[in-house]
Amino acid sequence: MHVESTAIHEIDYDAERSKLLVRFESGERYVYVGVPGEVHRSFLEADSKGRFFQAEIRDRYPYNRLDN
Repeated sequence: MHVESTAIHEIDYDAERSKLLVRFESGERYVYVGVPGEVHRSFLEADSKGRFFQAEIRDRYPYNRLDN
């Protein structure tokens, strides 16, 4: 899902596997593992996606960078 943000271009979520996919404006894509559905919903509703990501997701969940 495309989002309005200067830092983040797209957010997708796999509820069955609790995986959050984040594509940044730079084009880099990362998958974060073990992210609860409520965190995903709050991320989508946040006024500042970048600020929410820094405070609630980055460095809190294991992640892998995906090849573009």
